[in-house]
Amino acid sequence: MTTSKITFHVVIVFASWLSLLAATAVHASPAERLAEAVTFQTISSQDPEQTDYAPFQAFNAFLRTSYPRVFTQLQVETINDYSLLFTWPGTEAQAGSILFTAHTDVVPVEPGTEDDWTHPAFAGVIADGMIYGRGTLDDKVGVLSLLEAVDTLLAEGYQPRKTIVLAFGHDEEVSGLHGAAALAARLREQGRYFDWMVDEGGLVVSDNPVLPEKPLAMINVAEKGYLTLALTVAGEGGHSSQPPAQSTIGRLSRALARLEQQPFPPRLVAPVDLMLETLAPHVEQPRRFAFANLWLFEGLVASQMAEDRQTAGMVQTTTALTMFNAGVKENVVPQRAEAKVNFRLLPGTTVDSVVAYVRDVIDDPGISIDYLPWENRPGVADHRAEGFGVIANAVSAVYPDAVVVPSLLVATTDTRHYVDLADNQYRFHGMQVPAAHTSGIHGTDEKISVASFENTILIAQKMLREGAR
Repeated sequence: MTTSKITFHVVIVFASWLSLLAATAVHASPAERLAEAVTFQTISSQDPEQTDYAPFQAFNAFLRTSYPRVFTQLQVETINDYSLLFTWPGTEAQAGSILFTAHTDVVPVEPGTEDDWTHPAFAGVIADGMIYGRGTLDDKVGVLSLLEAVDTLLAEGYQPRKTIVLAFGHDEEVSGLHGAAALAARLREQGRYFDWMVDEGGLVVSDNPVLPEKPLAMINVAEKGYLTLALTVAGEGGHSSQPPAQSTIGRLSRALARLEQQPFPPRLVAPVDLMLETLAPHVEQPRRFAFANLWLFEGLVASQMAEDRQTAGMVQTTTALTMFNAGVKENVVPQRAEAKVNFRLLPGTTVDSVVAYVRDVIDDPGISIDYLPWENRPGVADHRAEGFGVIANAVSAVYPDAVVVPSLLVATTDTRHYVDLADNQYRFHGMQVPAAHTSGIHGTDEKISVASFENTILIAQKMLREGAR
C-alpha cells in the first residue's frame, strides 16, 4: 500500500471517529436527551385520525439512536405502529417478572397561553438548572429515566435474575385504547404475568403543605376512577333580536353553576388513611394526634383537606367543567348546548352514584346526561408487599430524608389496562418536584430540575436492580 493510500485511510478513520464523537456530543448528557425528547410534539388526540403521527415516528427513531445498546440487547417490539415493548429476559426463567410502564404522548398547550411559558413548550430548553417543556413531568421523563437506567445497567454488564419488561404506550392522555391496551393484549398473548408493576404517578414532593420541612415521597397504591358526562339541552333558538325567555346556554350554565357550588362531600378512603397514619409520627401537634386517631377525627381531617386545592382530590370525588359548546354565529340563539364535565372518582364510588348525584343537583329533567363507562379500575395495591418495599428502598437510598408513604393518585393512568397482569400495581416515577411546580403537569411552564431528573434515573436503576434480583 502506498503512503498516499495509507494517509487517505488514516484521514478517513480519523474523520469517522470525529464524526462519531460529534454525534455523541449532541446527546452528551441525560438532561440534553430529555431536552431533545421534548422537541418532538407527540400530541395525542381523542380521535386517532386527528393525531399527527409523524412526531411519534420521529421520537421513536430518536430513542433508537439515543439508546442503541438498549435497542440491540433487549427484545424490542413495536405495537400498533407507535407503542414500544421491551423485554429483558432474566437469567432464571422461573424467577418471575416485573413490569415498568410509561407513555410517550403529551397534552397540547392551551391556545392563548403560549406566552405564559418561560420558554416555548416544545423548544427543549435547559436554563438555570432546569429542563423546560411539555413532557418533562408527564411523561417523557418516565420513558427516558427508564431507558437511561437500563442503558447504564447494560453498560455495567448487569443481568437481571427476573425478567424485566418495559411498556411505553402512545395514547395514555386519551385513554390508552390503542397503546397500553394493545401492549397489554400482546403481553397476554405471551402468557406474561408479573409479580408487580410500576406506572407513572407518585412524586417526591418538596415544600408540600402536609410536611413542608421534608420531601414527601408518595407511592401511589391506588388511583381514582374517571368519568366524563356530556350534559345536553335543546330549546328554542332563532334570531338574536327576538331571544327566547330561556336560552339553552343560560339553562345549561345554571346547571353547571349548581354542580360547582355543590361539590361531593369529603371522606377518607383506605389509601389516604394509610398515608395519614404513616405521616402521623412526622408532623407536629395537633395534626399528629388527629392523624393517629382517624377513627375519631376522620370528618375534621377530611374537611380540612378539602379546603386545600392540593389535597382536596384525595378526599373528594372532584367535579371539573372542561368543555362547553353552543352557537354558530354571534347573532343566532343556539337551539342546542352541550358541556363536558369530568369527574375523578374516589375508590368505592360508582358511576351510577355520580350520575344520580348530578341529576339531583342540577334538578332539570330537560338536560340529558350521556357517558361512556370507564372499565378496569385498579384496586388498592398492598403496601406491605415486595414491590412497595423495592420502591421505598430506592427512594430512601436517593433521598434519605424523605418520608415515604402509600397514597392515592388523584389522576388516572394506563395502569387500568394491566389490572389482570400483575398482583400489585404501583405508580411512581420518582421525580422530586416542589409542590408549586406540580401545576405544570398539563398546565403552563412544565419543567424539572436537572438534578431531579438525574436522581429519577438513579431511583429507576435501583428499582430495576433490586426488583429483578
